[in-house]
Amino acid sequence: MKICRFDNDQLGLVEADGVRDVTAALSVLPTCHYPLPRNDLLITHLPAVMAEITRIAPTAPKLPLAGRRWLSPVANPGKIVAAPVNYKKHLDEAREQAEIHHNNQILEIQKIGLFLKANSSLCGASAGVALQHLDRRNDHEAELVVVIGKGGRNIKAADAWGHIAAYCTGLDMTVRGPQERSLRKSIDSYSVLGPWLVTADEIGHADQMDFSLHVNGELRQKANTRDLLIGIPELIEFASSYYSLEPGDLLYTGTPEGVAPVVPGDVITTSFAGIGEMTVAVRAA
Repeated sequence: MKICRFDNDQLGLVEADGVRDVTAALSVLPTCHYPLPRNDLLITHLPAVMAEITRIAPTAPKLPLAGRRWLSPVANPGKIVAAPVNYKKHLDEAREQAEIHHNNQILEIQKIGLFLKANSSLCGASAGVALQHLDRRNDHEAELVVVIGKGGRNIKAADAWGHIAAYCTGLDMTVRGPQERSLRKSIDSYSVLGPWLVTADEIGHADQMDFSLHVNGELRQKANTRDLLIGIPELIEFASSYYSLEPGDLLYTGTPEGVAPVVPGDVITTSFAGIGEMTVAVRAA
């Protein structure tokens, strides 16, 4: 099932020829009071919402895909976890190019670990990327994003697939410089997510997924998730060995080689097998 948030915070079921407005399915979510939970309610109750979507979809209004405003399909993740230099060829290019490493020591992911991005950096595809620090290089980084469905601590890799609710396309935008990754990658709009989520039952194990990124029609990145240095189950094991994962947490799994700068006016297009295309416009903040 492909589920989106679109236009005015509506919930949608994405089909080949349109999107059905299934916002009414949100009625199955519980009412919350302050203090609010740390987890995303939609993802926590995704099976119930999916069942309601299935029930009401045949009579739900259908809208064209064109002209929709795509919001982040996960509205309230508790945290955004990201994996640095998790493809061998990207590790090599980061070490070779001074414009990327800025005299920072580029360690292997097994040594440097994971990092967190600010939730305020999250946006949907239609919001676009608003570049800041235009005197420095701002790079695109295409990544498969895992949406955690079942929380836990010290999750074993052998059990990790059962903790995944869905997958999305992600852009981990980066301003280059000597500062810590978390700072340079947490700028508003630098965590693009979308254009919708695809539930795990539709994709299965996403360890053989082709994907690519184009800028203004020019191919920049092309890879397959089989090339991840630390695979998806191992990333979940790694992350949960340091902090509890909650439903709705996002795991950006890493970007392959081919990262390069973008400037205002550019258009980024990603394509992920089983998910689809995402188009993101770049502008100055």
